[in-house]
Amino acid sequence: MRIELSEQSIDALAEIISGGAATGYEPSIGLYRQGWRLEAWFKGFGVPFDVKGESRLPATKTAIRGAIFIDTGNGELLKRIIESSADPRDFIREPERHSAVVEYLNKHLFYDGLKLERTGRTMRLVEIAETAPVTGELSAMAAGIDFDTASRDLDRALRAGADDPEIAVTAACAVVESVCRSILVELKIDFPAKQDISSLYRAVRDPLGLDPMKESLAPEIVNDVKAVLSGLVTAVQSIGSLRTTSAVRMAKRRASAGSTPASPNSPSTRRLRSRCSSSRRGR
Repeated sequence: MRIELSEQSIDALAEIISGGAATGYEPSIGLYRQGWRLEAWFKGFGVPFDVKGESRLPATKTAIRGAIFIDTGNGELLKRIIESSADPRDFIREPERHSAVVEYLNKHLFYDGLKLERTGRTMRLVEIAETAPVTGELSAMAAGIDFDTASRDLDRALRAGADDPEIAVTAACAVVESVCRSILVELKIDFPAKQDISSLYRAVRDPLGLDPMKESLAPEIVNDVKAVLSGLVTAVQSIGSLRTTSAVRMAKRRASAGSTPASPNSPSTRRLRSRCSSSRRGR
């Protein structure tokens, strides 16, 4: 991952790591760390920290710039520092502060094409995928209706789009499934027995009035509406089929990569020859 932090992001990161200036008029969002704690914190990453020549906050900025300088080029060191600055374990007693820290950092990291996101019990720095306006609107819509799982699946699909189309297809299918599940939860409707994309879509189709065969449509629009709703059914079925095809291809590729021809003198080959010989003698 290529990481190029702006000066504003470096300032924000230093504010979070150090806890801000000791004489600051406003309370810091981050955790206040004394000089010796900051030295130990950066030492864990192999980054020099010296508070003798300057105060804590400027010294933290200097250490971050030092990390950028000594990074090997793949951004791994800086990535670990950013993720650790918002480590949830540091905010066990103040989960609200942790949320504020992530939000504050993400407001700055956004302009560097990056963002922090929660993955299980840890934070992960990811690249923001460049998307067309329609996908940006879809992301905003998913966030607006608080469909967290759908938002994560959509981000995964967008990130994988350029590098791994098969994973992107799987994630795109998961987006539709996540939206359908979220709708069923909101409507307090039980999940179908089979929770594949087609079954989930059928479960939400009637409550949302998306059945192509529904009646009571005005005569002048009935054909157009049926065509649109039938197209939705086709799209859902095609996404499911494409996901299945991608999964089969991925499985075949993994099997091919993991299989190696047996050696003529390997124990398994010798056992097989022995069984064949015994079988022939028995006949």
